[in-house]
Amino acid sequence: MTTPDLPLAPSGGCGDGCACGADGDESHDETYLECGLDPALAQLLADAGLDPVEVEDIANVAIQEDLAHGVDVTTVATIPEDAVATADFTAREAGVVAGLRVAEAVLSVVCTAEFEVERHVEDGDRVEAGDKLLSVTARTRDLLTAERSALNLLCRLSGVATATRAWTDVLDGTKAEVRDTRKTTPGLRSLEKFAVRCGGGVNHRMSLSDAALVKDNHVVAAGGVAQAFQAVRERFPDVPIEVEVDTLHQLREVVDAGADLILLDNFTPGECEEAVALVAGRATLEASGRLTLDNARAYAETGVDYLAVGALTHSSPILDIGLDLRAAE
Repeated sequence: MTTPDLPLAPSGGCGDGCACGADGDESHDETYLECGLDPALAQLLADAGLDPVEVEDIANVAIQEDLAHGVDVTTVATIPEDAVATADFTAREAGVVAGLRVAEAVLSVVCTAEFEVERHVEDGDRVEAGDKLLSVTARTRDLLTAERSALNLLCRLSGVATATRAWTDVLDGTKAEVRDTRKTTPGLRSLEKFAVRCGGGVNHRMSLSDAALVKDNHVVAAGGVAQAFQAVRERFPDVPIEVEVDTLHQLREVVDAGADLILLDNFTPGECEEAVALVAGRATLEASGRLTLDNARAYAETGVDYLAVGALTHSSPILDIGLDLRAAE
């Protein structure tokens, strides 16, 4: 899908109609009060479930890491200051795309003048080798300075989305969904979990505070799995609680205690099938450990609701995407 060219605001300024509130319009969303991105781009990020301010911060960190508060010496030495070009972000292999608007955010914090974007695909789309994903016309220096940071994020997120889609494809036709974990790259959790969604997966908790997960060390400290569950329920009655169990005996305990979400840790497919029969719909079940693409279908067919796969975010290879420069039309 190709969308019309979209001019974005220069770096360091909000441009006309920015949602930062500087124009005195109090109707602007509070989310954007600290955001220097173009409001149209900020809205696209928000619509995707991302915080535009956080994305802008990540983009700034990536660029400052690359520049180390200096300049791109190669580009400054070889490219005239007023040169303009078009850069095509192009898939080098087949996969699922995620992070296109994030790449635009990187360009937005680098570009010193307005630039134009032509969008050929959207996040979550399957692409083939050679497909153009995004075309950007801007000052050549800015394109080359932003290239690596934009690609690092785009390739990483697209790799997560591609790996997730492989799991969702294997689970197709079953009720089971693949779910991520907190095994994410520090600072990139929201982006990597967004990429999981682009691949058709489901997010687990985003942080330690939005849901409880009672694991083996909590059980040891609390004196038992049922005791640990009850302790969390009493202290935080409104917080969703998942309880990890290692045996069918523990499963019976926590079901009787009232747990409605249970993690079956390192259960075999046969044990998962027993667990599904034992619970009989009284709780949601999630299989974890021992999971591979080769055995995912067998686990899904036991009747569990989720497969927890930390590898989606901690081990997915990147999707190879390149940037090809050409003369601006």
